[in-house]
Amino acid sequence: MPHDLQRREAAARLPGVDVHTAVLRIRIGRASLRAKAAISTRGLLAVTGLVVGTLLSSAAIVAVATRKLPQGAMPAGMKRSRW
Repeated sequence: MPHDLQRREAAARLPGVDVHTAVLRIRIGRASLRAKAAISTRGLLAVTGLVVGTLLSSAAIVAVATRKLPQGAMPAGMKRSRW
């Protein structure tokens, strides 16, 4: 019995544990790719939290990096450059 099938059957026996699966098959000419992923609901929520955290933190970095300071607010020794 394949290992992933054993894992899925073991998870199915536990009450309240759902396993979500995704299968991807791509074929271009002679080359082909086949991928399969299985994740529980709790794992899916954890991945969602990581993605949301990454997007929010990158949005904050972009907002700070592109803001315009008021006239005269530059620290001493720094010059405003205009490209």
